[in-house]
Amino acid sequence: MSSTITILIVDDNPDFCSSLADIVKGLGWKHLICNSPEQAMSLLEKSAPSISLMLLDIEFSTSSLTGIDMLAHSVRAYPTIPVIMISGKGTIENAVKSTKLGAVNFIEKNVLSTDRLREVLRSTVEKINGIRENQELLAIIHQQGIVGRSRAMAAVADKIVRFGKTDLNVLITGETGTGKKLVARALHAVSRRSKYTMVTVDIPNIPRELFQSELFGHVRGAFSGALENKKGLFHQANRGTLFLDEIGDLSPELQANLLLPIEERIVRRVGSVEPEQVDLRFVSATDKDLVEAMKEGEFREQLYHRLRECEVHLPSLADRKEDIPLIVEHYLQDHNTRMEEQKAFAPATIEYLQECSWKGNVRELLSTIRVVLQTTVSAYIEVADVHRMMVAPMTQRMAQQSQAAAAGSGFEFSSDRSLKDDIAIVDKLKIESTLGTCKGNVSKAAAMLGISRETLHNKIRRYGINTHEYRSR
Repeated sequence: MSSTITILIVDDNPDFCSSLADIVKGLGWKHLICNSPEQAMSLLEKSAPSISLMLLDIEFSTSSLTGIDMLAHSVRAYPTIPVIMISGKGTIENAVKSTKLGAVNFIEKNVLSTDRLREVLRSTVEKINGIRENQELLAIIHQQGIVGRSRAMAAVADKIVRFGKTDLNVLITGETGTGKKLVARALHAVSRRSKYTMVTVDIPNIPRELFQSELFGHVRGAFSGALENKKGLFHQANRGTLFLDEIGDLSPELQANLLLPIEERIVRRVGSVEPEQVDLRFVSATDKDLVEAMKEGEFREQLYHRLRECEVHLPSLADRKEDIPLIVEHYLQDHNTRMEEQKAFAPATIEYLQECSWKGNVRELLSTIRVVLQTTVSAYIEVADVHRMMVAPMTQRMAQQSQAAAAGSGFEFSSDRSLKDDIAIVDKLKIESTLGTCKGNVSKAAAMLGISRETLHNKIRRYGINTHEYRSR
């Protein structure tokens, strides 16, 4: 295996490069030397697949580019090549910046010894071998739009491949915006059922009175309006995968309807007593804590155990910030191809994006990037461009929404009403606005409002709000 390891040394000091080369040769590995970032970039364009690891200096006297610039370029263009930064003027600021941009290590020249470098190189090469073992797994999820090379995402990829090849039911958990739908598609793509259909059941948007008909179908005359026989989503997914999205939003009463069909793969159409066998695999997703929901009596334990034969938990973006440069670059390349542009993010901008708090996870990050790329005139995206789009427009939109809501409702504070009455009116307006944003999803609206679902249900009944009106928008 040692003969396959090639170390690229990038430093403008020939004597230091020679010393590093001797150490690399002593370990039985190959080496290449470049004395400037430009020379290294040119070499990588031709030989990147053969480079196992890069040792990169920070300051270059003969170049306008720094090692930080080179690191940012390498992480974007060649994300599978680990980079160790080696600096004669090591500072905490440079070390932090290098790590955030994706360097695997940072070493100061003045404390660097032969033994220390050998130790770091051996340790990094061991990690490289581990990364190589994960490349096939990461490539599989990348095909489904899931981008990342962090340890957390490697673990997710491993579960997708292992669980996907079985017929076991899989529960996907994680915060909103982490990519649960993409994982469901990946599980289907690696399964033996991939040549058949994956059908998605959008749980929150199926009206209660139509739930059984939508899932199990109905026969002609089963109810008013049933003019012909209809196959349900269970039938449509036969031999494939049925994806139950937002399963945590299903009421306990309707959950009971799923127990037997999931256990025995048998359905009965509404209005029929004839059982029909279906062959399908169930994948479910939720951002709810179903264990806590079971304790509160909001989710049936029998259904939980039927759906969760395996579980894939998606980490939040905060737990894999090292993947942000890759996610940004992936979307950037897609944008440049579609829009026929040549835009790029400054290294400081990538660092800024890594420092931001993305409560909406990857979905929020991609939404921000999309707006910035399409509204920034300059081809080089600076920190100020991102900051301006994240802060100022948000404040403006909130003000506009408040004004529009008040104007549209005709509401004005009045001395003819009590404070309690005015508060009730504002309370109702706020709930209606939030339900509109959440398309009638009461659970999501309650979370946005910072109240319990039970409290929101009570307010909805008190104000006579019809949630179905918002689901059809």
